[in-house]
Amino acid sequence: MTHCFHTRVLNRLHLLTAILALGIAQTEIQAGNHVTINQDNVLVINGRKVFPIGFTTAPQPDAKAPNGKNGLEELADAGATFMRTGAFQKDWSGQTLVTEQQWEDAAARYGLYCWVYLRDLAVIGEHDAKREALLRRVVEQFKNHPGMGIWKGADEPEWGKKKIPPLVRAREIVRELDPNHPLAILQAPRGTVESLRPYNPAGDITGADVYPISYPPGTHSLLTNKEISMVGDYTRKMMAVSEGKMPVWMVLQIAWSGVVKPGKTLRFPTFAEERFMTYEAIINGARGLVYFGGNVKQAMSPEDAKLGWNWTFWKRVLRPVMEEIGNHSPLVPALVAPESKLPVILRGATDVEYCVREDGADIYLLACKREGATVNVEFSGLPIANGEGEVMYESPRMVKVSGGKFSDWFAPFDVHVYRFHLKK
Repeated sequence: MTHCFHTRVLNRLHLLTAILALGIAQTEIQAGNHVTINQDNVLVINGRKVFPIGFTTAPQPDAKAPNGKNGLEELADAGATFMRTGAFQKDWSGQTLVTEQQWEDAAARYGLYCWVYLRDLAVIGEHDAKREALLRRVVEQFKNHPGMGIWKGADEPEWGKKKIPPLVRAREIVRELDPNHPLAILQAPRGTVESLRPYNPAGDITGADVYPISYPPGTHSLLTNKEISMVGDYTRKMMAVSEGKMPVWMVLQIAWSGVVKPGKTLRFPTFAEERFMTYEAIINGARGLVYFGGNVKQAMSPEDAKLGWNWTFWKRVLRPVMEEIGNHSPLVPALVAPESKLPVILRGATDVEYCVREDGADIYLLACKREGATVNVEFSGLPIANGEGEVMYESPRMVKVSGGKFSDWFAPFDVHVYRFHLKK
């Protein structure tokens, strides 16, 4: 009897311990990701600074890449962090909830985060009780999922002439239920700083999409500049809209309707063009990038169409770009660092754009050249008397520094990324 009694007690203790452990595990799972924005407008996920790189839209959760890996795994391995999910061409429904669960599960499995498009639920009027109830259900269901990243509000609301109060109301509901995930609202390449700025209270992150590659060039924009350098123009515009109070994310081109509609000529960015647009956005202040159009069927080869995503463009153009700026790249410390206060000055051209970042003993200088003539420029103001600097991704090329100065050549749309190490 004594032995049996002790056995029963031990079994109950083991069961209680297991229940407590399960409860703790469930609590940890339910806590979800803690996503914030720091004073430098950098996204911070669970205490780690992140430069968001996303896709709208990514391969389907169970889709395969040509190399046989899961498509999302392939993106994550290259350094991607985000993918747009949520409602696509239809409003939220029971089926959307099921599909989003699949996206969230896949994101968590491969180390990605969902950027959940609220679509119809991003606009909540005073008498939209049914829509508000569905919004609350969506937020409650996914706010603690380990695949949850941020929310996406109304798409291009200024161009769509959406009223601001219902957008603000939707954001207030999201914030009330889920203070751990910001909400982003991105604009079309339209409007003015003055017409766009009133939309800032409706989100935590702003930005714009711009797709310069087409025939004729620049049809996505109303600006007189039809070159790919319009990416920098729009990034600076959105920086002015944000007033430095919120991050700017830019959406860049894989493919878009302007190159696939009947009567249009299919055209993709080259590697050099995509690389330039990527760095120009970063240099002008973007704290996140999203690439649009990998899922556009009309832009896929027959082989890609079978797999459901533009893997040809990925292999030839985008993956090499990802390897420079992705989540695993040596440039990440610069991408999440604040703007440096070093007095670096450029002489010799007015069309070379640059930014300076610091991380410990390393100084990074990112520079790109707009259209125009090939030039030789001088950078000065580095805290280095004499030495060398690495030109990243152009090995074995180096630049020589003398008296805090160095010179280099820039052809149109060139990008150079310099890294200098301060000796102690």
